[in-house]
Amino acid sequence: MANNNVKAPLTPAVLHILLALSTRERHGYGIMKQVSADSQAKVKMGPGTLYGSLGRMLEAGLIRESDKKIDPDLDDERRVYYKITGLGQKALQEELLRYREVVAVATSNKLLPSTYAYGT
Repeated sequence: MANNNVKAPLTPAVLHILLALSTRERHGYGIMKQVSADSQAKVKMGPGTLYGSLGRMLEAGLIRESDKKIDPDLDDERRVYYKITGLGQKALQEELLRYREVVAVATSNKLLPSTYAYGT
């Protein structure tokens, strides 16, 4: 049953999974590969973190299982595909706006390193 009260902030795992699912439906291994690609291999998501997060996200209504069952490249009927829901898209947008506000504060307080300052 969906819980329509999504708590902010999202955990890093949930944020990365929603980002991976924001462009297309994916199965678990596909999500792990996309998270690695999106983070330039800085985020390593193991199966325990992935499937624990997916279970909680399904329960919260952020994602749902897709009707798609077979990856044409892998031809494996056992793979479960996941799809972001409207609630998941809303939670992702709210989290990205929150990050934008944090970066704006850091920028105004000159906390971010300048890409133009050499040797400082």
